[in-house]
Amino acid sequence: MASAEPPGSPRRTGPRAQRTAEATQEASATGPDFPPLGPEGGSDADAEGSRGPSSSMTTRELQEYWRTEKGCRKPVKLLFEIASARIEERRVAKFVMYQIVVIQTGSFDSNKAILERRYSDFQALQKSLLKTFREEIEDVAFPKKHLVGNFTPEMISERKLAFKEYLSQLYAIRCVRRSREFLDFLTRPELKEAFGCLRAGQYTKALDILVHMMPLQEKLTRHCPLTLVPVLCAVLVCHRELERPLEAFAAGERALERLQAREGHRYYAPLLDAMIRLAYALGKDFVSLQERLEDSQLRKPAPRGFTLKELAVREYLC
Repeated sequence: MASAEPPGSPRRTGPRAQRTAEATQEASATGPDFPPLGPEGGSDADAEGSRGPSSSMTTRELQEYWRTEKGCRKPVKLLFEIASARIEERRVAKFVMYQIVVIQTGSFDSNKAILERRYSDFQALQKSLLKTFREEIEDVAFPKKHLVGNFTPEMISERKLAFKEYLSQLYAIRCVRRSREFLDFLTRPELKEAFGCLRAGQYTKALDILVHMMPLQEKLTRHCPLTLVPVLCAVLVCHRELERPLEAFAAGERALERLQAREGHRYYAPLLDAMIRLAYALGKDFVSLQERLEDSQLRKPAPRGFTLKELAVREYLC
């Protein structure tokens, strides 16, 4: 039996590499590429239209698909609290920062999310939601801005209660809680900072932010697991750059579980390539990953694209 060649060696020849052109004409196992996380955005319709099981899936991939589907049907209920508020003064501005705590109800949540937003952030969310969901949120009250008195203890206390009710009411509306606008309000500032740190080579800081935000993003996007793929891939890149191959490989496995057989997804081939190299370095089975990548390339030939790191640093550029 011929021994497997490590990643980076010349491409193997033989039956697998010499399949005829009809292999490239086989129907792809993927559906439309899911909108990437970041500025490109995405819609609730995109999430609802994700691909179902395919006859080309392996038994393991089908099991993973139905396990994910089963999990998606279990509703995740989140509780929003405005735990505190503080006045921040800068050279040209003075504003109140509200601390939002997001907790999953129904069981003990060890990964509660804590983030800060100011009035203008809430106001931007309201304006963006009105463009798409005007009828759906017509009964949701938004606290008005006042010309004076915004920094009194009474006003701050009143707004804390109002913003708590506002977020709770928005979350209760299915199409709103699944919207890109709502997800971006709760995760985008932190993720933008994390990817900025990744671009700057500040991998430890980027990783700290990503690990802190992942549980919240996962709770918000259980209806569409693909949304978490770019963040998991960024975690892989950070661990790899910090010479933590085991942690990098674990993050990659989680990303592959979400991608399943979506060969057309922009992260599919770069992620497999990164996982092959990690598996080889760790002494794990890299041959099956290499065959999976080769099969994908035979079914859907494509020019060499970006590496995983090159893809990651392009997220949240604006």
